[in-house]
Amino acid sequence: MNEQRRQILEMLAEGKITAAEAERLIDALDKERPAAPPRGESRPKSRPKYLRVAVSYTDGTGGDGSGRVNVRVPLQLLRAGVRLASLIPPQALAKANAELQRSGVPIDLTELKPQHLEELVEQLDEVSIDVDDPDAKVQVFCE
Repeated sequence: MNEQRRQILEMLAEGKITAAEAERLIDALDKERPAAPPRGESRPKSRPKYLRVAVSYTDGTGGDGSGRVNVRVPLQLLRAGVRLASLIPPQALAKANAELQRSGVPIDLTELKPQHLEELVEQLDEVSIDVDDPDAKVQVFCE
């Protein structure tokens, strides 16, 4: 119980205010601040703003060949890229898909839709991927 509510109840108990006055004061307190979630429930999470890929590695020789890569990609950039992909002419998409397939990347750019990206972001929000290797550690997550 917060301090202000306790004071109102003490004034009521001492007879300094009536029950109706106490009720009005408590209502005013509740309107001043947002309702807290019930115990055991957490507040809704804010939407993630970044996709982060963090890589720490060593070259395995025990020497100075170690490094760290920390990439933080704004999700708005990904969303904008997907929207821009819808402006690419179908002939160009077909050529890009053919090159991607030839390079071993099985992605069909004609299937990229903004709603698919939003679904992916929602799923990534709950997932943290850690890859441990004797020579590298990779983490992919949204923040």
